[in-house]
Amino acid sequence: MLRKGLPLESALDAAARDLERADDRAFAHAIAAEALRRLPDLDALIDRATKKRLPDDAKARFALRIALVQALALNTPHHAAISTVLPLVDGGPRKLVHGVFSTVMREHWALPPVPTLPEPVAERWREAWGAEAVAAAARLIAAPPPIDLQGASPILPGSISLMPDHRRLVRGLAPLLGEGAYWVQDISASLPARLLGEGNGREVLDLCAAPGGKTMQLAAAGWAVTAVDVSESRLARLSENLARTGLAARLVTADVMTWAPPAPVDAILLDAPCSATGIYRRHPDVLHRARPRAITELARRQQAMLDRAAGWLKPGGTLVYSVCSLEPEEGERVAEAFLPRRRDYALAEQQRILPGAWEAEGGADSFFIARFVRNKGG
Repeated sequence: MLRKGLPLESALDAAARDLERADDRAFAHAIAAEALRRLPDLDALIDRATKKRLPDDAKARFALRIALVQALALNTPHHAAISTVLPLVDGGPRKLVHGVFSTVMREHWALPPVPTLPEPVAERWREAWGAEAVAAAARLIAAPPPIDLQGASPILPGSISLMPDHRRLVRGLAPLLGEGAYWVQDISASLPARLLGEGNGREVLDLCAAPGGKTMQLAAAGWAVTAVDVSESRLARLSENLARTGLAARLVTADVMTWAPPAPVDAILLDAPCSATGIYRRHPDVLHRARPRAITELARRQQAMLDRAAGWLKPGGTLVYSVCSLEPEEGERVAEAFLPRRRDYALAEQQRILPGAWEAEGGADSFFIARFVRNKGG
């Protein structure tokens, strides 16, 4: 995954294809995700135990990361942790891997309670948001995030509500999604749709809609929703969730850059494709994949989408643009650059959700959200 720059889920689909049991696949995911959360600290232990630093892409380094994260973070017995990786280095640095692992165990070295963020990421976020935001991000990545339910969610024992139509589950309490008008959605991800308010039958476009939490929010708020996404399979899952929750929306499989609605609409929600660095707790691979060049290209794509969508709004209508990114290039700067190009629009409000938001209650994903209004003469 690190070598090819693939998302964790995509890499695991291939790597775990021979694992038949669901719990084996889940454990493989847990190992990989925890290793990505702890990568700088795992590498520091490896480097401490070797006389000559191993190359970043050395097979021995990869094997040691897998073994050490199991033993030090996932409570795997030491003999089991090392035995799972030695076959990966058969005919290679088997003795080196076993020796480094044994040194770490014998010396009782441990991972720090607060993980160390990759330095390029920490430096970028420190410059943009300050040292406290970086410290909060490190604290929050130390544990898996809580589960948020949106919609008419049940009041489960031990759950809390942080805003209307929201429940946060305590860790270890899994939602039962067999029936009921609620769905899993981080509290930050619910904010863009909340800015549009009640629909009262008006028309709204949910662009780049999958996996569909915002679509269901808008439908529950009384909007006549057209949900557009390029992924047919993700829209199929959204269709199943709409049926389960008793909500309705028109689903369109299309690329926003080639599709257009038949007529202007009352509101638009554009949750644009982005680096996803704001959801690093759930997808720690983004800390290692989101590089400056990719962030710049994604920001250009967002600007193009925003410009295209702006022509589809009725005068007096509302356009919400959001990204689950901690990069100001993808949030603030895209919003700032939009207004000089569209004099018929005004910025009504914007929000930046940083690491540390709701931290006492378990934290939240990081988002940028801007709400624009089209002038009635536009």
